[in-house]
Amino acid sequence: RFFIIKESFLLYYAESEKKSFESNKYFNIHPKGVIPLGGCVVEPKEEPNMPYAIKISHEDFHGNIVLAAESEFEQAQWLEMLQESGKVTWKNAQLGEAMIESLEAQGLQLAKEKQEYLDKLMEETEELCLQREQKEELERLNQVLEAEKHQFEEVVRELRLEQEQIRRELELTARSLKGVEEEKKELRSLTQSLQKTLEELSVEKQQMLEMLEENESQLPPPTCPRKEQNPIWGLHCSLQQIEEKMQQLLEEKILAEKRMKENEERSRALEEEREFYSSQSQALQNSLTELTAEKQQTERDLKAEVKVRMDLEKRLREAEEALQSLEQGLNSLDCNKEKEEKMKADVSNLRRFFEECIRNAELEAKMPVIMKNSVYIHKAA
Repeated sequence: RFFIIKESFLLYYAESEKKSFESNKYFNIHPKGVIPLGGCVVEPKEEPNMPYAIKISHEDFHGNIVLAAESEFEQAQWLEMLQESGKVTWKNAQLGEAMIESLEAQGLQLAKEKQEYLDKLMEETEELCLQREQKEELERLNQVLEAEKHQFEEVVRELRLEQEQIRRELELTARSLKGVEEEKKELRSLTQSLQKTLEELSVEKQQMLEMLEENESQLPPPTCPRKEQNPIWGLHCSLQQIEEKMQQLLEEKILAEKRMKENEERSRALEEEREFYSSQSQALQNSLTELTAEKQQTERDLKAEVKVRMDLEKRLREAEEALQSLEQGLNSLDCNKEKEEKMKADVSNLRRFFEECIRNAELEAKMPVIMKNSVYIHKAA
């Protein structure tokens, strides 16, 4: 016999049909017999003179059907094909159609879910693009803040140099003021001594004038006296010397008063200059303190900004990884429980990420109200 398996049936012909089948490559639709394989038990069997036998049995058959292959390899092939064909029954066919319909419905549902996921992915991709733009804006702000920090440091350095210069000028002004004060004291003492000498000379001049008047009234005028022998001439000479000395002392006194006045003006100018430099130094110190505080605040803001940016970059990386994994899962044709669980986890991660973004946006929107309420709470406390 020559056998052909067609779907769930085993067709058998005369042995001569084999040549016709091999040459024409189509089978005769009028076999000698048909054996339905649905529900049959197919197993190898040992028979005398048939080492590669196959037994086909069924509860409705009257006896068993025994076939034989030409080799062990062919026996294994026929066993596998016969057992697989025995599974194709009417019940299994109906079940298969139901499964196909169910799979088609699941495919439609999956296609719908895939489209929803793709739409959601597009929205999330746009949101990620926005987040990336915000990240670039944060980097730009960071560069601006770094530049401002360098400017602050340069200004602080210049202010410190200027403060040091003002301090040196203040020390120089203080030394000059001290020298002016000492010179002023010396001039005051010199003026006092000159005034005392002038007063003594005035008294002496007054005495000599009185003596001169007494001598002129007591002595008769000489006929031809010599000037050197005349006592009145001597008094006149002494009086002239006293007046010259008084004139000289007056000139010295005027000069000393002038120098003293100049020193007072110089001292007043130095005092004003010292006050100006002191006020400038105080203003520079205040500016330096404010700039130091601003620098520290800027550094704190920069650290907080860097921390926030690092957290944002980490969340962005996690979201991008979840998106890539979800996209690969959606594009993959194989679908099993493990992949579905992973896709659900990725969707949950993305949902948490965007919910956190929404919460942060709501907090930023409500920040003025929060600050206002915090001020009112502080005042009430």
